[in-house]
Amino acid sequence: MSAPVVAVVGGGQLARMMQQQAIALGIHLRVLVESPTVATAQVVPDAPVGAASDSAAVRGIVDGAAVLTFEHEHVPGDLLGALVADGVPVRPGPDALVHAQDKIVMRRRLGELGAPCPAWAAVATPAELDRFGDETGWPVVVKTARGGYDGKGVRVVASAAEAVDWLDALEPGQHLLAEERVPFVRELAVLVARRPSGEVRTWPVVQTVQQNGVCFEVLAPAPDLDEETDRRAREIGEQIATGLDVTGVLAVEMFEVEAVGRPGLVVNELAMRPHNSGHWTIDGAVTSQFEQHLRAVLDWPLGATEPRASHAVMVNLLGSELTDPRSAYPELMRRFPDAKVHLYGKEVRPGRKLGHVTVTGTDLEAARRTAHGAVALLRGD
Repeated sequence: MSAPVVAVVGGGQLARMMQQQAIALGIHLRVLVESPTVATAQVVPDAPVGAASDSAAVRGIVDGAAVLTFEHEHVPGDLLGALVADGVPVRPGPDALVHAQDKIVMRRRLGELGAPCPAWAAVATPAELDRFGDETGWPVVVKTARGGYDGKGVRVVASAAEAVDWLDALEPGQHLLAEERVPFVRELAVLVARRPSGEVRTWPVVQTVQQNGVCFEVLAPAPDLDEETDRRAREIGEQIATGLDVTGVLAVEMFEVEAVGRPGLVVNELAMRPHNSGHWTIDGAVTSQFEQHLRAVLDWPLGATEPRASHAVMVNLLGSELTDPRSAYPELMRRFPDAKVHLYGKEVRPGRKLGHVTVTGTDLEAARRTAHGAVALLRGD
């Protein structure tokens, strides 16, 4: 038997973790990486260097591949459309992926699907932003329509003057996304996998905690989540995956709200790939998001998504005082033998996402203490 080749655009930690599952399944991963030293290039032998916007480079990795997929969304839609026209299986396809690439397109389509969203408007001038803020109430959230991630491209502003530099930088026909600031209780995420034949699987709804706009902690399942909210969150995730014709893993980030006249959930962001909110599945679920994504894009039957323990806690390592966080291993492994450590092979920089730790168990607070203690050692605290 010859191993099926899965071509992946993007050489960050998501493709690196995808490789571990590809090895287990006997899949050949071919990854277009940004440089020979990025996270994935260190562990994938077949890793040509090239830009995601380079048509020749992308076409080079799909030669002989069963499917093309992604570890980030920053791939030109016209290039993907041309590949589809040439008969290349692209999953998720460009018509789906655009909803993760362009937040205004996403908001418009989610409204058509009936998914709960914040009040929003596409704005191109200070007068339009002022009008939106006066109608919905200040402060408001302003986002760049394309390119933002991990808190980048997002501002909370009390007037249009605080976003005038972004507005002045817009090219003709471009807009910013203005949204009401949602008074949320906490942030939730639901991860959905869907394959071309239509089979859908959903993992337990999780709670996410942000630090400076970056996901810092994930609690799976979300503690004290009532059955109706859990059911509704999964329903929204599956509705979006089907409505947008997503293939692979879809992450739907949501706000849980308690306000008069509002639904209990409001959709915040989408990601059409494995996602930080699903890293706990590597050690905490029957099927990890990375294995599931590979199965989905190859149109193989999907795996079970049940958790392996009552609780799973995932904590990100964001920067470190240590030149090499691995130097903390002896002490970490002695003190926290239950902690599962995943480092991404990245050079240490302040605030950079260098890895994560997952702990599972029957006691949520004990698992949190262990996960945070292990990450503190990796940070050099």
